[in-house]
Amino acid sequence: MGTLQQIHNWSLTHHPRWLVVIRVALGLCLFIKGYSFMINSAELDLLLQNSRLAAQNDAISIFVTWAHLLGGVMIIVGLFTRWAVALQIPILLGALIFITTQQGIFAAGSMFPLTIVTFLLLLFFLVEGGGPISLDHFFKHHQA
Repeated sequence: MGTLQQIHNWSLTHHPRWLVVIRVALGLCLFIKGYSFMINSAELDLLLQNSRLAAQNDAISIFVTWAHLLGGVMIIVGLFTRWAVALQIPILLGALIFITTQQGIFAAGSMFPLTIVTFLLLLFFLVEGGGPISLDHFFKHHQA
Protein backbone atom coordinates (compact mmCIF):
# COMPACT_ATOMS: atom_id res chain seq x y z
CA MET A 1 0.00 0.00 0.00
CA GLY A 2 1.45 3.36 -1.04
CA THR A 3 2.00 6.29 1.26
CA LEU A 4 -0.78 8.35 -0.33
CA GLN A 5 -3.24 5.48 0.10
CA GLN A 6 -2.22 5.14 3.77
CA ILE A 7 -2.76 8.88 4.34
CA HIS A 8 -6.15 8.67 2.62
CA ASN A 9 -7.26 5.67 4.69
CA TRP A 10 -6.10 7.33 7.90
CA SER A 11 -7.92 10.56 7.06
CA LEU A 12 -11.19 8.71 6.39
CA THR A 13 -11.10 6.92 9.75
CA HIS A 14 -9.99 9.98 11.76
CA HIS A 15 -12.14 12.70 10.18
CA PRO A 16 -14.60 14.26 12.64
CA ARG A 17 -17.80 15.50 11.04
CA TRP A 18 -17.28 19.08 12.31
CA LEU A 19 -14.27 19.40 9.99
CA VAL A 20 -16.79 19.57 7.16
CA VAL A 21 -17.97 22.91 8.54
CA ILE A 22 -14.39 24.21 8.53
CA ARG A 23 -13.84 22.92 4.97
CA VAL A 24 -17.01 24.64 3.77
CA ALA A 25 -16.04 27.87 5.57
CA LEU A 26 -12.60 27.76 3.94
CA GLY A 27 -14.13 27.26 0.51
CA LEU A 28 -16.63 30.03 1.15
CA CYS A 29 -13.86 32.45 2.19
CA LEU A 30 -11.91 31.67 -0.98
CA PHE A 31 -15.02 32.06 -3.12
CA ILE A 32 -15.87 35.40 -1.50
CA LYS A 33 -12.31 36.64 -2.01
CA GLY A 34 -12.48 35.61 -5.68
CA TYR A 35 -15.80 37.41 -6.02
CA SER A 36 -14.27 40.44 -4.32
CA PHE A 37 -11.40 40.42 -6.82
CA MET A 38 -13.88 40.10 -9.69
CA ILE A 39 -16.03 43.02 -8.50
CA ASN A 40 -13.11 45.21 -7.44
CA SER A 41 -10.34 44.24 -9.85
CA ALA A 42 -8.57 47.53 -9.19
CA GLU A 43 -7.63 46.24 -5.72
CA LEU A 44 -5.75 43.27 -7.17
CA ASP A 45 -4.30 45.34 -10.02
CA LEU A 46 -2.94 47.87 -7.54
CA LEU A 47 -1.38 45.11 -5.47
CA LEU A 48 0.30 43.56 -8.51
CA GLN A 49 1.31 46.88 -10.08
CA ASN A 50 4.09 47.51 -7.56
CA SER A 51 5.64 44.06 -7.92
CA ARG A 52 7.96 42.28 -10.31
CA LEU A 53 4.92 40.70 -11.90
CA ALA A 54 3.52 43.96 -13.26
CA ALA A 55 4.05 42.82 -16.87
CA GLN A 56 1.68 39.87 -16.37
CA ASN A 57 -0.78 41.87 -14.29
CA ASP A 58 -3.89 41.04 -16.32
CA ALA A 59 -3.17 37.32 -16.68
CA ILE A 60 -2.36 36.90 -12.99
CA SER A 61 -5.44 38.78 -11.83
CA ILE A 62 -7.69 36.65 -14.06
CA PHE A 63 -6.01 33.42 -12.91
CA VAL A 64 -6.19 34.32 -9.20
CA THR A 65 -9.82 35.41 -9.45
CA TRP A 66 -11.00 32.28 -11.24
CA ALA A 67 -8.81 29.97 -9.15
CA HIS A 68 -10.43 31.36 -6.00
CA LEU A 69 -13.94 31.17 -7.44
CA LEU A 70 -13.71 27.66 -8.85
CA GLY A 71 -11.40 26.32 -6.16
CA GLY A 72 -13.68 27.69 -3.45
CA VAL A 73 -16.71 25.94 -4.93
CA MET A 74 -14.78 22.69 -5.32
CA ILE A 75 -13.62 22.84 -1.71
CA ILE A 76 -17.15 23.60 -0.50
CA VAL A 77 -18.66 20.53 -2.19
CA GLY A 78 -15.56 18.39 -1.66
CA LEU A 79 -14.91 17.64 -5.32
CA PHE A 80 -11.22 17.03 -6.13
CA THR A 81 -10.53 18.64 -2.77
CA ARG A 82 -6.81 17.94 -2.63
CA TRP A 83 -6.30 19.24 -6.18
CA ALA A 84 -8.32 22.39 -5.48
CA VAL A 85 -6.34 22.99 -2.28
CA ALA A 86 -3.02 22.36 -4.06
CA LEU A 87 -3.98 25.01 -6.62
CA GLN A 88 -4.67 27.55 -3.86
CA ILE A 89 -1.41 27.05 -1.93
CA PRO A 90 0.93 28.89 -4.38
CA ILE A 91 -1.56 31.74 -4.61
CA LEU A 92 -1.65 32.12 -0.82
CA LEU A 93 2.16 31.91 -0.63
CA GLY A 94 2.32 34.74 -3.14
CA ALA A 95 -0.21 36.70 -1.12
CA LEU A 96 1.85 36.22 2.04
CA ILE A 97 4.96 37.49 0.27
CA PHE A 98 3.11 40.52 -1.13
CA ILE A 99 1.55 41.35 2.22
CA THR A 100 4.81 41.18 4.17
CA THR A 101 6.84 43.14 1.61
CA GLN A 102 4.29 45.83 0.77
CA GLN A 103 2.04 46.31 3.79
CA GLY A 104 3.98 44.89 6.68
CA ILE A 105 2.77 42.15 8.95
CA PHE A 106 1.18 44.31 11.63
CA ALA A 107 0.03 47.25 9.52
CA ALA A 108 -3.46 48.53 10.13
CA GLY A 109 -5.90 46.75 7.85
CA SER A 110 -3.38 44.05 7.01
CA MET A 111 -4.84 40.76 5.85
CA PHE A 112 -1.84 38.85 7.20
CA PRO A 113 -3.59 36.97 10.06
CA LEU A 114 -6.47 35.82 7.85
CA THR A 115 -4.04 34.80 5.11
CA ILE A 116 -1.96 32.76 7.58
CA VAL A 117 -5.06 30.98 8.92
CA THR A 118 -6.27 30.28 5.38
CA PHE A 119 -2.84 28.97 4.37
CA LEU A 120 -2.66 26.67 7.39
CA LEU A 121 -6.16 25.34 6.69
CA LEU A 122 -5.17 24.69 3.08
CA LEU A 123 -2.17 22.68 4.26
CA PHE A 124 -4.40 20.75 6.65
CA PHE A 125 -6.96 19.87 3.99
CA LEU A 126 -4.21 18.97 1.53
CA VAL A 127 -3.37 16.10 3.90
CA GLU A 128 -6.88 15.46 5.23
CA GLY A 129 -8.82 15.61 1.97
CA GLY A 130 -12.55 16.16 1.67
CA GLY A 131 -13.55 13.65 4.31
CA PRO A 132 -16.59 11.37 4.47
CA ILE A 133 -19.09 14.12 3.63
CA SER A 134 -17.81 15.15 0.22
CA LEU A 135 -18.37 14.41 -3.43
CA ASP A 136 -14.93 12.76 -3.51
CA HIS A 137 -16.12 10.18 -0.97
CA PHE A 138 -19.50 9.79 -2.67
CA PHE A 139 -18.05 9.11 -6.12
CA LYS A 140 -15.42 6.75 -4.73
CA HIS A 141 -18.04 4.56 -3.03
CA HIS A 142 -20.81 4.79 -5.65
CA GLN A 143 -19.02 3.87 -8.83
CA ALA A 144 -21.07 2.35 -11.66
